[in-house]
Parts: sequence; C-alpha cells; structure tokens
Amino acid sequence: MKTFFLSMAGAFVAMVLFVFVGFALLFGLILTAAGSKPPSPDEVVLTLDLNYGLPDQAPTGGFAAFSGMSGFTDILLKLKGAEQDESVKGIYLRGAMAGVGTSRAEELRTALKEFRASGKFVIAHTQGMYGMGGPSAYHSISAADEIWMQPGTDFMINGVTFETEFLKGLFDKIGLTPQIYAFYEYKNAPNSYNETAYTAPHREALESLATSIWTTALTDVAEDRGMALPAMKTLLESGPKSADQALEAKLVDKLGWPEDAEEAALDRAGENAELVDLNFYTAPPSKAKIKDGVIAIVGGEGAVVTGGNDTGSPFSEPPAFASDIVARAILDAAENEDVKAIVFRVDSPGGSPTASDQIWRAVERAKEKGKPVVVSMGSLAASGGYYVSTGADAIIANRSTITGSIGIFGGKFAIEGTANKLGITFDTVGVGGEFANAYGVAPFNQAQEAEVKAQLKRGYDRFLTLVGEGRSMTYDQVHEIARGRVWSGAQGKENGLVDELGGFMTALAKAQELAGMDTAELPVLAYYPQRKSGFEALEGLFGVSSETVRAAAVLSAVVGDERTQALIEDLAVADAVNSGQSMAMGPRLRER
Repeated sequence: MKTFFLSMAGAFVAMVLFVFVGFALLFGLILTAAGSKPPSPDEVVLTLDLNYGLPDQAPTGGFAAFSGMSGFTDILLKLKGAEQDESVKGIYLRGAMAGVGTSRAEELRTALKEFRASGKFVIAHTQGMYGMGGPSAYHSISAADEIWMQPGTDFMINGVTFETEFLKGLFDKIGLTPQIYAFYEYKNAPNSYNETAYTAPHREALESLATSIWTTALTDVAEDRGMALPAMKTLLESGPKSADQALEAKLVDKLGWPEDAEEAALDRAGENAELVDLNFYTAPPSKAKIKDGVIAIVGGEGAVVTGGNDTGSPFSEPPAFASDIVARAILDAAENEDVKAIVFRVDSPGGSPTASDQIWRAVERAKEKGKPVVVSMGSLAASGGYYVSTGADAIIANRSTITGSIGIFGGKFAIEGTANKLGITFDTVGVGGEFANAYGVAPFNQAQEAEVKAQLKRGYDRFLTLVGEGRSMTYDQVHEIARGRVWSGAQGKENGLVDELGGFMTALAKAQELAGMDTAELPVLAYYPQRKSGFEALEGLFGVSSETVRAAAVLSAVVGDERTQALIEDLAVADAVNSGQSMAMGPRLRER
C-alpha cells in the first residue's frame, strides 16, 4: 500500500510539473511573439531572402502552423497586395546562390515585373552564383531595377541538365530481378531499374524538356537585361565569370556587399525607411467583401498518397497531398454558399492512381455543384499531379512547369536470386489460386506477369479516358501525346494539355472570371483545409482550449501587459487571414 501511495504521489507531482512547464512555455511563446511587434513605419522596404526555401503552400499542422510560415503562393499574394500599399516603396532581394527552381523563378519574375509596374523599385543582391540549379538563381532576380554582386565571387549559370542513375548493372551482379512494367515507352521512371543508359524515347523527352526550359529562361533574362537573345545565350554558355567580368558584361549592375545594397534600398525609399520581412508583412485588405463572392484556395503539394488522417501531434503533420484531406477540402469548399469558385494549386510529381482518382472525383463533384475549378500548376504537376488536374474547368501552368507524364508503371523487385547468393533459400505454401503469391520473392510466372500487365493497362486506359473527357479529346489523340511523356508547360499548351500559361495570380483571376466576379480587385480568399489562427495552433500544441488561451491573454492585457496586447492584435490578424479579410501576418521590422 505504501508503494501504491508513493506511486500515486509521484504521478501527481509529474502531472503538476508537466502542466506548470507547459503553461510556462506557452506564455513564453506569447510574450516572445508579442514583443517582436514594433509600430509600423511610414516608409517600408520589403525584404525576401531567396536562399531560404519555402514550401509551395503554407503548412497547416504541427509547430510549423504556429510559426506563421508563409508559402510561396502567400509571397505572391503579398507582393500583389503591396502594389496598392503607399507605405511600401520597394523590395530588397537576397538572390539565391544555388537556384530556386525553374518554374518558381519564372513565377516570381512575373510578380516582380508587376510590382515594378506599380511604381515600386526592386533591388537584388547576390553573393555569387555557382551553377547549381540551372538558370533559376539568375532568372529569379533578372527583373530587378538593380542587381548587385559581392566582389570576389563568381557568376556561373549552367544550362538545364538531367542526370539519371541506372541500377541494372548492380542488380545483375547481385541477382536482383526488377520486374517493373511501364505504359508506355516514355514512362521513364522504371528505366533506372531496367536499363543501363537512356533509351531513345527517354533521351528524346528529356532533351526536348531541357531545351524548352532553357529557352524560356534565356528569353526572359535577355529581355530583362536589354540584350539580344543570341548575345545572352553566348554569355551564359561561355562558362564562369568573375564578379568584375559579370559587371563588364552587364550581367549585373554594381559590385558591393549585402549591407551596401541594403543601404541603397533604404536610401531610395526615404530617410525614415525600415526593412520589413515579406514573410511577416501585412498587405492592406482588399476592398472586396464576402457578399461579392469568395474564392476557395485548396493546395496539394508532394506525392499523392491515399488516406492522410491527422494524428493531432504537434510534432508531425499529415502528408500535404493525402487524398482524404485534399478531397475533403475540395468538397467542403464546394458546400460553402459564399464560395463562387475554387483555385486548386497542384505541385506534385505524382503518386497513387487510387488517391488521384479520389481527388479527381472531388473536383467533379465541385463542378456538379456549380463551382468552377481552376488548377494552378506549380513547379510540376506530372503523372498523378496531372490526373487530379484533368477534370478542372481551366488548367493554368507556367511555361517551365513540368507536366504531363500521362502514364503508369508498376511491378516488383524479385529478390530471390539475391537472397540465394547469400545462402538464403525460400519455400512456399499457398492457397487461393495462382496469383496468391504473385508478390512474393520469386519472379512472376508467365500467367502472373500477364495479369499484372493487364491491371496496369486498365489503369492507363482509365487515365487516358479521364484526360480525354476533361480536355475534349479522343483516346487516340491523348495517347499520341501521352505514353508517359513529360512536357514543359509551354509544350503542354501546344498539345492541348494546358489552357493558359501563367502562375497562381493568373489562375486566381481566371477563377473570378469563371465565377462572374469583378477581376479588378483581389477577392476574399478562404483556405481549405482551414489555416489555424495563433490561438488554434496553441490549442493543438498544448492541449488547452483556444478559449482558455484567449482568456489568459485578455487578463494579462487588463493588468497592463502591452506585449500581450500586441499579441492579441497579431492573432486578430491571423483570424482575419483565415476569414479572407486579410492576406498576411503582421510585420517584423529591423531598425536602420
């Protein structure tokens, strides 16, 4: 009995300590966040460091949701909102040294050109470009008024290269038999297992894709730098250059250190200008009202997978392109009477056909409810990423988006030979027909192989049928441009797989147009799944109700805690973001 009471006492003490430490951490986070909000300046220079990667869409779960981290699409929206903000004079960019992605560079360049057209300036600084990531490091900042480069560094822009590893030689040595079947010859993922080098169709597709992407980048940077395309091509293909040589060739405008470019941006903005991180900038609210109609934003990023229920753990978040989550988001948006259209942002290399089919059906249901669906393709929307897009009322892609790959593959690795080399043997007992052990360690027999290929052919045929229905094409027309081949967005437009070239903002305007809304103003936006406010994120992290956190914050404010009052204002902004009344979190400033 004594041991029992000691155990109970120990458990009680542990529980008290957990609650005490949890609330101490909770209020530490509150006070830290609140203390970072100084008054807003009258003259603002936005800042964005392209060396730090962003997800395409902002996270909705785990600790990342509490951080207020922006997604790339949020950055585009904030830049658009800043065009109408009189306090914003310009933006200071820290250029990436290793690339930001070809499609993302293209989309950011468009946003910067529109930002400049509104009367704002763009100053960019690079600490060197070292040839990794193709032309995207330069492409992403080429539209700036001024490009600064750090002395003593190198300017090297490589072309577009695809390098593939082939494992067949290794598999032959270790006795492993890959039985991966592709429909059809351009579906090149299995070639890594089945071949020792590129097949002719594989090489043809990659060379064509690389040429399209490289030409897009060359055309843009030549225009931005005021050069003829052949001259720019010669410069970028002639190898590395020192900073002095880059300046002489007019690839950059000035040499200087990051602080020099920063001071130049502040001086250009005005005597009292302050720097504001674009990730934490609050754009003026749109004049649009909910009664004018709401555009729902649904995002899918990463591999398309089945299921995806949220565990509720603050240390993890569900897959960003899980079929249950994305399909439910589309269906929920379609049920909202205020939502007039849906923008479905897709950034995915593909994944499960079953999961893709589920999401495709959700898009169809949304259309049946009278809600137009516009797909905005990000860096890539290939295979399953195209599958989920094909039924949309309109598909918008960047010129360098990787899309298509309408095809399918599957099979197994037969490891029996490898195991035998190690002295491991297998014996099998099975009932239930000849196919019962098809996915065991031994190679497929002739009948099993035929069944697997028939199953894959059915999947390919369904994929092509849905594409044909969505794109108003016959099966044979789709098959001619499909067969597993990847295309650039520009090539996809030529082949009828894409309706219009452009980025997220183009898709947003298209959704307004299809819904019969005024396109002159940014619409009210609603995110599905709903983005958590600061209070809701705290609830998820600590297991306390958002009402409890609000009450504690209000109580602290009543007794005169100015920092907590500032947090309440921040969280009110977060709530406004979720309701569509605002588009960004509050500013984080740096004094001059």
